[in-house]
Amino acid sequence: MTLSRAENVHLPIYEDLVRERGDVVAEAQMAAASTEGQAAELLGGGDAADWGGEQTGPRSSTDFG
Repeated sequence: MTLSRAENVHLPIYEDLVRERGDVVAEAQMAAASTEGQAAELLGGGDAADWGGEQTGPRSSTDFG
C-alpha cells in the first residue's frame, strides 16, 4: 500500500481530537457500510458484495460521481 503525502504527515491536532471526541470518520465509514449492506439486502436479497460493497478502505471523492 502506498501512502499519499497527506498520510505521511503527523497530525497532532487531529490525534488530539480523536482522543477527545472519538474517530468520527471511522464511525461514519462503519455506519455507511452498515447502511449499504442493509440497502443491498432490501433491494436484492443479497449481500453488499453483490452491489460492489466489498470495498473496505475509505472512499475517495472520485467514488461519488
